[in-house]
Amino acid sequence: MTGTKHLGRQTVRFESPPSILSAASVVGKKEGEGPLKDRFDILASDTKFGQDTWEKAESQMQTLALQEALKKADLSYASVDMLFGGDLLNQCIGTSFAARGTDIPFLGLYGACSTMGESLSLAAMAVEGGYAEYAAAMTSSHFASAERQYRTPLEYGGQRTPTAQWTVTGAGAVILGQAGTPPFVRGFTSGKVVDLDVADANNMGAAMAPAFVDTVLAHFRDTGKRPSDYDLIVSGDLGQVGLDLARDLLSREGLDLGNRLGDCGTMIYDREAQDVHAGGSGCGCSAVVFAGHLLKLLETGKLKHLLFCPTGALLSPVSTQQGQSIPAICHAVAVSSEGGCL
Repeated sequence: MTGTKHLGRQTVRFESPPSILSAASVVGKKEGEGPLKDRFDILASDTKFGQDTWEKAESQMQTLALQEALKKADLSYASVDMLFGGDLLNQCIGTSFAARGTDIPFLGLYGACSTMGESLSLAAMAVEGGYAEYAAAMTSSHFASAERQYRTPLEYGGQRTPTAQWTVTGAGAVILGQAGTPPFVRGFTSGKVVDLDVADANNMGAAMAPAFVDTVLAHFRDTGKRPSDYDLIVSGDLGQVGLDLARDLLSREGLDLGNRLGDCGTMIYDREAQDVHAGGSGCGCSAVVFAGHLLKLLETGKLKHLLFCPTGALLSPVSTQQGQSIPAICHAVAVSSEGGCL
């Protein structure tokens, strides 16, 4: 695609990289007890956030995250031209209910746990293309609402397998604009749907790891970059099982990322002390780690170049009950404290 902003098959580069103006993270009680507790903006002791259902609580988290991000950027609802967002609930009701009353033009997304990467990519593309002066990217997940929808209600007390992950109760919101100040979104690599026939809904890491590997390889192939061009390449929520598998799959392709490879699902909890088995998962996992932790590393200079790669398992209760395998996807977003194109 010569003469366009496309690189190779899957990657978009920005000639005028949009700025991340602000970000906000809202988390529940368990996340507020983990290793990153000092990195989040709002920590709730009430995981219902003052609401009478778990689903309303998830919507309230998004409202709080968006309001806090706008407050940091000194903007109002009326300033935002486009809101990109989604969640894990059926028909994305967590996000659409949070968007109602804001009067912001809303584009609802479903990328499962990759939604932060998808929304961030599209919001950046809207700003860089001149279609929005300010755009917001937002997503969330909630442990209790996810358990009820995908597995069993909490009252059932089902036993979790060692490969299972703990859905993060959290929401993240990011505001983008053309301010010319760091950090910048330099471009992104859109993922393809990858399915290696994993059908165990209690082992999401194994289902998503191949999609992460596929997108990372595509990014390096499209851009000509090397792992050494990034300080950190972080997956969204593979957990320890998926992260180990991703390392193995990458090594088979001759790619060793060493200590440059990380995972939001292994960062957010203390796996042993908090009994979360393989680690964290859910849309909110990568959203709050990105908005609350990774951006701070970029802003303080501890990181200069980040490849943020949220991963998503594209299953539903219906597909699982019908014995279908689990397709997965990963989107890689290049974020830097320095300007310039990919």
